[in-house]
Amino acid sequence: MKFIFEVRIKEGYTAEDYAEAWVRASELIQQAPGARGTELHRKIGEPGVLIAIASWESKAARDAMEAHKDPRITEIIRSAAPFVEITPLGEFEDPEWVVMPPPQGSDRD
Repeated sequence: MKFIFEVRIKEGYTAEDYAEAWVRASELIQQAPGARGTELHRKIGEPGVLIAIASWESKAARDAMEAHKDPRITEIIRSAAPFVEITPLGEFEDPEWVVMPPPQGSDRD
């Protein structure tokens, strides 16, 4: 599953500042059972808007990490909180299957 949220950087703080905190927290979060990685993307044309994606084996694995969160993670998040506005966009299931067009130049019979 994917947990996705938007991060809006406040005046006087930078996306790079947030990314530094994000990496420190992610390194700890990724030690939890079921963690499958994190991504942080900058919105095109709006460098102060980011989208964050955390991938998990299951919602139960993410919920278990939240229930027993390392206090260091909480402190990292707390230290960045005054400088950002975070809006959860939701929890999404991984697709059971993905439909993609064939590569360009491939033969179609």
